[in-house]
Amino acid sequence: MNSAVSALRFFFGVTLDRPDMERYLTFVSEPRKLPVVLSPEEIARLLNAAPGLKYKAALSVAYGAGLRAAEVVALKIADIDSKRMILRVEQGKGGRDRNVMLSPHLLQVLRTWWMVERPQGWLFPGRNPVQPMTTRQLNRACHIAAEAAGITKRVSPHTLRHSFATHLLEQNTDIRVIQVLLGHAKLENTALYARVATRTINAVMSPLEHIAVKLKEIRPPT
Repeated sequence: MNSAVSALRFFFGVTLDRPDMERYLTFVSEPRKLPVVLSPEEIARLLNAAPGLKYKAALSVAYGAGLRAAEVVALKIADIDSKRMILRVEQGKGGRDRNVMLSPHLLQVLRTWWMVERPQGWLFPGRNPVQPMTTRQLNRACHIAAEAAGITKRVSPHTLRHSFATHLLEQNTDIRVIQVLLGHAKLENTALYARVATRTINAVMSPLEHIAVKLKEIRPPT
């Protein structure tokens, strides 16, 4: 809708030189919903229920490094740098390259996957090894794992990315570091996770607590 509005505003304001018509053409703002976030316990159950080692490794990357589904399936063997303990993400959203963390456990999971299947080129090859696994395959595996784990929330690989960011924030990781790891161009996109980081919210002391000692005790009616 906003693309159509933008085209019409240009048509009336520039092509026809009728800027007075622009006031009838307003942009639509989409409500911003809070992302679904899984608890660490739910993440563990989901990964354990993944349908096969390949999907367990791929979903572990989505959560352990906070990657988008398209970034997970595009990973190559050469993108793993075990000496520097980083994963290289080439041409992520916005056409930007970035490095993300490679935890020791995630490295072990990826090594186990490589030793079992010996993939060449693509880290997670598809049914045709020449091509990588598709995001649709990864999404389907995530849904199967969530159902098998008894998770009733609406889950997708992007949920693991949301959970990654939220859990880092709850561990008091600097929000600008999280911004870099996620590949966000704007800090306001990363700040969204502060609204769902329950441990961070719970750790904040209400100003009511500071004056509680000065308040008269409220007794329930007899």
